Amino acid sequence: MGNVIELGRGARAAVTERTGGVSAPPYDSLNLGLGTGDEREAVLANREAAARDLGFSAARVAWMNQVHSADVLVAEGPGGVGTCDGVVTTRSDVVLAALSADCLPVLAADTGAGVLGAAHSGRLGTAHGVAARLVEAMVAQGARADQLSVFLGPAICGRCYEVPPEVQAETARETPEAECITRWGTTGVDMRAAVTAQLRRAGVVDITADGRCTLESEELFSHRRGAPTGRLASFVWRS
Repeated sequence: MGNVIELGRGARAAVTERTGGVSAPPYDSLNLGLGTGDEREAVLANREAAARDLGFSAARVAWMNQVHSADVLVAEGPGGVGTCDGVVTTRSDVVLAALSADCLPVLAADTGAGVLGAAHSGRLGTAHGVAARLVEAMVAQGARADQLSVFLGPAICGRCYEVPPEVQAETARETPEAECITRWGTTGVDMRAAVTAQLRRAGVVDITADGRCTLESEELFSHRRGAPTGRLASFVWRS
């Protein structure tokens, strides 16, 4: 289980790791993603265990049906939110979650306004600015961009995320910071740099990052390192 961090006064964030669950290989063992091919009962048991270890009930969690979009929805309660890649809530009893296995989780809180947000920023979500859309949706619920505390979870790093030149160009069209060179000297995408730039332009000041590369870190799931594989969950909730 990953470390819990304070995300502004009165909110917490955490990212799970691979160990501590009941899933069999290749999803071993704390796979929190339904739809990966893993046994549903194992994933639900893992969700219960992860929530218990973090100090909240699994029944409080709002889950997205993630599709690599820039759509953001409002969670009025726990359970399935709908098809989107960003979710916000003003409910103090709701825990927001984003699943990933190389994509970048974005967790945000304005505790003064009582607004939480979570997003899944994959390559397409990064290209289409889902992180900025998340900020807009939180502001619409009463938050202030300059009062947000944002935590970026682990993701594949730019030095490992090799893509064809045309894919790099598409991703960097609106956010040039996405463009990078991999450790092999080829074209790559740096999602963390791109999303950080998007958040800064949206008015966010307080941004921290996990910094780990999912491809390089064996304790994390990575789709590029070994598909099929499980999914990490990044959570944000009121403490």
